[in-house]
Amino acid sequence: MEQSILPKIMIIDDDQFLLDMYAIKFGQSQFEVATSLGSESAVKKLQAGFTPDVILLDIMMPVMNGFEFLEKINTEHLAESAVKIILSNRGDQNDIARGKELGASGYIVKASTTPAEVIAQVTTIMNQVK
Repeated sequence: MEQSILPKIMIIDDDQFLLDMYAIKFGQSQFEVATSLGSESAVKKLQAGFTPDVILLDIMMPVMNGFEFLEKINTEHLAESAVKIILSNRGDQNDIARGKELGASGYIVKASTTPAEVIAQVTTIMNQVK
């Protein structure tokens, strides 16, 4: 019997339009989707026991940026088995290196990637890590 459990992805961004668009696209691509408008609500969901298989997060967010979010979940040992992937408009090598240092398995530059390509890259990274 084939396992039909969909991978759970948590998408974190401060842009509601992008959040909704990616939620729809990932949902259509056989993912169970949870969204968080900003890092604070994402941390609260994880602290409440939500365990995603993948966390897709932006870097540039108010209050707590993506790097601070990764530092916090690492310190609090939240979602340790989740594959963390950064989806940002910033493609700076320093940002990519910092993301890797903080445990990100991948880094996708939003501006040069279509939603379909984002899903394909997330799936590839997820399969390489798991």
